[in-house]
Amino acid sequence: MNDFARRLLAWFDLHGRKDLPWQQAISPYRVWVSEIMLQQTQVKTVIPYFERFMARFPGVLDLAEASQDEVLHHWTGLGYYARARNLHKTAMLVVDEYGGEMPLTVEALETLPGIGRSTAGAIVSICSGSRAAILDGNVKRVLARHYAIEGWPGNTATLKALWAKAEELTPSERVADYTQAIMDLGATVCTRSSPACEQCPMHETCIALADDCIAELPGKKPKKDLPVRQTTMLVIESGSSVLLEQRPPKGLWGGLWSFPEAADPEAYLQTHNLSALSIESMPSFRHTFTHFHLDIDVVRIVTTGHDNAVREANRFCWYDRNNPPALGLTRPVTRLLAD
Repeated sequence: MNDFARRLLAWFDLHGRKDLPWQQAISPYRVWVSEIMLQQTQVKTVIPYFERFMARFPGVLDLAEASQDEVLHHWTGLGYYARARNLHKTAMLVVDEYGGEMPLTVEALETLPGIGRSTAGAIVSICSGSRAAILDGNVKRVLARHYAIEGWPGNTATLKALWAKAEELTPSERVADYTQAIMDLGATVCTRSSPACEQCPMHETCIALADDCIAELPGKKPKKDLPVRQTTMLVIESGSSVLLEQRPPKGLWGGLWSFPEAADPEAYLQTHNLSALSIESMPSFRHTFTHFHLDIDVVRIVTTGHDNAVREANRFCWYDRNNPPALGLTRPVTRLLAD
């Protein structure tokens, strides 16, 4: 075993986290769901979502048999909803093509929606003990600093160098513990800001620490101004219900339920055979995605009733706030309903 792995495992035995929900009753299904949830999301945020998800979908068959609406409902608030849609697709594929058993090779896992090389490596190493490297955000930070690998990890050359180092360091023994350990080190010690270098088992050999360039590694993504888009959302109310429209399955907020969008509210009402008792503007706000800002104007409309008022009923629903159905909602909907 190499010296890096030996020191890391000695640290993990004393200080590693071993009581996280997905570390109990370990199975490929539980590890897979946790790894997907943990992508770009902190552990403390994921824990309650994971526990609720497991309570409702304890196994891959339960997930496969559920509707997409219900899956998205249990994901509401976690963001990056393509992750949930891919979970659902993969669950159905695992049931149909693998008899309900997650495959345990990196090559097979990478063919499934939403599972990349690092996630596949985590599932294989943790669940089977087979040697497989990982390279999530925490691991990239640890390796970039310890070996002074310069450049933004999104660059091909930098990513290739990080993967080469990850493959080199992954031991053949205690692979599951090593995988948990290196993720833990990045999450709890070698953090993005204010890392606890004095507590790190690698502090004596960390090049970034020796060269006083911790803050510069890993390299930052080149900054660019995000474009700004604009839309108008209609909060159409009838009693305790609001009108929601399901987004197309692909694209922005794919498959989620959101408020109708229309530049001309009165024309929208006329098209859908709705009559307004009142129309008023509400405060606008900005919602930021990875690639652009969305400035949202909000118009509140109180209608006279909604019986048979909206065509294409399968695309629309009257969402009763007093008895809410299990639907996946966009962030603007949860925000405005909470106001």
